[in-house]
Amino acid sequence: MGSRAAAERLLEQGVLVDGRARPKSHRLAGGEELEFQPPAEPKRLEAEELPLKIAFEDEHLLVVDKPAGIVVHPAPGHATGTLVHGLLVRTAGGEAPERPGIVHRLDRDTSGLLVVARSEEAYRGLRNLVRRRALERGYKALVRGRPRSWRGRIEAPIGRDRHEPTRMSLDTDTPRDSATHFEIERLLEGHALLDVRLETGRTHQIRVHLAAIGLPVVGDPVYGAPDPELRRQFLHAWRLAFPHPLTGEGVEVESELPPDLQAALARLEA
Repeated sequence: MGSRAAAERLLEQGVLVDGRARPKSHRLAGGEELEFQPPAEPKRLEAEELPLKIAFEDEHLLVVDKPAGIVVHPAPGHATGTLVHGLLVRTAGGEAPERPGIVHRLDRDTSGLLVVARSEEAYRGLRNLVRRRALERGYKALVRGRPRSWRGRIEAPIGRDRHEPTRMSLDTDTPRDSATHFEIERLLEGHALLDVRLETGRTHQIRVHLAAIGLPVVGDPVYGAPDPELRRQFLHAWRLAFPHPLTGEGVEVESELPPDLQAALARLEA
């Protein structure tokens, strides 16, 4: 029997009811036609050597400072070279064998901090922190435009786009509550560096929410403002803060902007 988490992932990948995407809460009346692509049987994972920086570590968990360009866990098109492969011998826990220890994720081209469980007990504790919204995640985002207020909160449900299922959107048949906080850190000519905090953690949430209020993320080729001199979105997970899932002690980890984002910021300030 599959797990509830596996069923939810299958729904997120695109189950169609009578040819249309439906929210997970949708109840079948009987007689509908369901369409979905069964996931391939996961291959056995093997540890790989990857250039990873560990920002915090103890016997229960670790915080990795992920560079841009690395996918967090195996997925179609990314069977090797993922963060999971690089941490395989150091992490454990969870309902999905292809995602040992993973409780939240970062997009491939988003750099920064990610906490990973090293045991089943730590995994359950971290999952509980995520559900309680007690895992504080801070990001630096460079956007095109000037915010209308010094700080704000964006609350808008997000789901798969009605017309382009590879994109996330506010125009969706599968909305999930989403909230993002932002505050201006620095104003530039035509741009702003924002300190962003997630209240929820939906796929592409920051990028979609900021684009929705007219502040697209610089370098984002999907939702934002492409920059020919920056090869990825200017989005960096710079801070993680949470009570330790086993000891209760506060854990706070920070990460500096990587060189490519520092260079992009300096170029716009010049």
